[in-house]
Amino acid sequence: MPEAGPSSIALNIASPKSAVTNGFSPATNGHTNGSLSPTNGVGAAPWKLLSMNGKSASPALARVNLPGSTLYEDSFVDREEFVRLVIQSLRDVGYIESASTLEAESGYTMETPEVSDFRQYILEAQWDEAERALVQLGVAEDEGLWEAKFLISQQKYLEFLEAENTSAALQVLRNELAPSHVDSDQLHSLSSLMMCTDAADLRQRAGWDGASGSSRRRLLTNLQRYIPSSLMIPPRRLSTLLSQAVLYQRSHCLYHNVPLSLTSPNPRSHFSLYTDHHCDREKHFPKATTAILEGHVDEVWAVEWSHCGTRLATAGKDKCALIWRIGPEKDLSTRTYTVDFVLSDHQDAIGYLAWSLDDSILLTASDDCVRMWNTSSGICIRVLKEHTDTVTSLAWLPDGSGFISGGLDRKIILWDADGKRRDTWGTTSIRVTDLAVTPDFSRVVAVGMHYLAPSAAGSTTGSGRSESITPPTGGGGARPNNTASRESENRMLIYDLATKQTEASIRLDGETTSVKISPDSQYALINQAPDEIHLWDLSTCRVVRRFTGQHQGRHVIRSCFGGVDSNFIVSGSEDGNVYIWHRDSGTLLEVLPGHGAGSVNSVSWNPKIERLFASCSDDHTIRIWEALETSERLSSTEEEPEGESNKGKGKSRDTLDGHLDNGSGGVDGAF
Repeated sequence: MPEAGPSSIALNIASPKSAVTNGFSPATNGHTNGSLSPTNGVGAAPWKLLSMNGKSASPALARVNLPGSTLYEDSFVDREEFVRLVIQSLRDVGYIESASTLEAESGYTMETPEVSDFRQYILEAQWDEAERALVQLGVAEDEGLWEAKFLISQQKYLEFLEAENTSAALQVLRNELAPSHVDSDQLHSLSSLMMCTDAADLRQRAGWDGASGSSRRRLLTNLQRYIPSSLMIPPRRLSTLLSQAVLYQRSHCLYHNVPLSLTSPNPRSHFSLYTDHHCDREKHFPKATTAILEGHVDEVWAVEWSHCGTRLATAGKDKCALIWRIGPEKDLSTRTYTVDFVLSDHQDAIGYLAWSLDDSILLTASDDCVRMWNTSSGICIRVLKEHTDTVTSLAWLPDGSGFISGGLDRKIILWDADGKRRDTWGTTSIRVTDLAVTPDFSRVVAVGMHYLAPSAAGSTTGSGRSESITPPTGGGGARPNNTASRESENRMLIYDLATKQTEASIRLDGETTSVKISPDSQYALINQAPDEIHLWDLSTCRVVRRFTGQHQGRHVIRSCFGGVDSNFIVSGSEDGNVYIWHRDSGTLLEVLPGHGAGSVNSVSWNPKIERLFASCSDDHTIRIWEALETSERLSSTEEEPEGESNKGKGKSRDTLDGHLDNGSGGVDGAF
């Protein structure tokens, strides 16, 4: 049997270069037995295990010869690939001698001399040798050789400039970068760096941290994609595979609602590698009513949590907005819910609520007025009357510097945080029924009725519904007869927030009542009558998911994202139930009864407690829904900084000019 010994790269732990982790050690990422051709360990050259000073430190280790080439008889995992990934991981975390021992026993070396030399050439700025090594590692011209050489030349160019060796940098620019047929704009940008005043200016303008920073390691990572992975294993490959496995399990856990963590001491947040992940539906999912809040005397149309998660604003047909406070008690049976303020100066029903980013101001929309309330005193700070028809939507800017209002008067207005009008979109092409601002501060997404042209009375809309300017006299009544009509269609408009230019105008099939944006700014959630909620990808302007089961046709029903990573879609319904879907699969998870007769109009998921949300209804109540293990976290949210919230919004009743309105009882055809 061959004598055991060192891998093809003799480690010297005393050398800092040999102790680099995360895939950049000279003893990581490579192939077997000092050869560029793969083997399974049979016929490996004799070698000895070396200690830190290169001398024999332990008895010779016999190489273990195993039958077959897979990890197990019934496994598809290649044994050599698995062992080499384990060796890489051991070296990454510092188990250098253990990795060498595994190499000795398995006969699989971590890295060939060619790979190790290439890594050192890059890290030690031996650029000519690095380019020659690319060819030795099998990088061909049709497989990115020129692109790889360009990256090396670019690094060389920047390092010469940093060292103030302008003549050498100019030579690289003329003889290596310019002939590489790179994009002219990129070449111009590189050449402009010759004008930098000093090294600090260069690093700032180039977005580059210098030769002594991490730039060479980043270069090595970028070059790695041109080299066969069987020769130079990508960094932290085993960790990447394990992370993918965890994410796969999470995505297939329909009730997943815990933070992703491998290290948290909280067992609810811990993803163990020992078992497959599974969330307990009964314990971890908010499907039990833990409180019923009774303070309104008529239908409740809007509900929204404060960003701190400890206060709740509600409003509706009784022309009042209430600010509730949840007590810190952990015991559900003793927890208190108190009304801090009753905001009762409104002349009409309230259809919309919006907390400021610091929760110091609450906006309310009632008919064509927006009111600003101090949430510490309950005093109305200002009344804003720039709209000439019902204000249907309010959205604070992500930085808290102001807010946007939209209405049926086809106006979208930008306000300062103190209530002064800053700007306007003018008269838009739609009668806005809702709008939202993307958290990345890039877009405004508005939905509503797109005006086409007047037509004879008694005509129908594009959705086939008769129109009326007479609002109903009660909640949920039959549609009144037409008194006037016009042709219209429903649209989603996507605006660039900075320029106010329209990026997209998309026709929608049904009447739209609500729009919410996902925390990653990628998706828009839109309620459409009849009976559907659509998830739109804002980049492709396509529907990626449809959520069905709930009922909506006559009333405005508002939905929201909820849970950890916004895993769930939650909505009310005209049948008096709350519906919850798994966002990525569209699976209907729960239909929660409990509210009385009439519609569940709006829902709002707590921004700080991932297992708690609220719903409001025509039955005059607000329900708090929780998981059984939620209460222990309530007391920790009181002093947490503000974050994002999912806005519960107002309700429209029956039709306004043939479309949904919030049924205030009939004041000038408004809410």
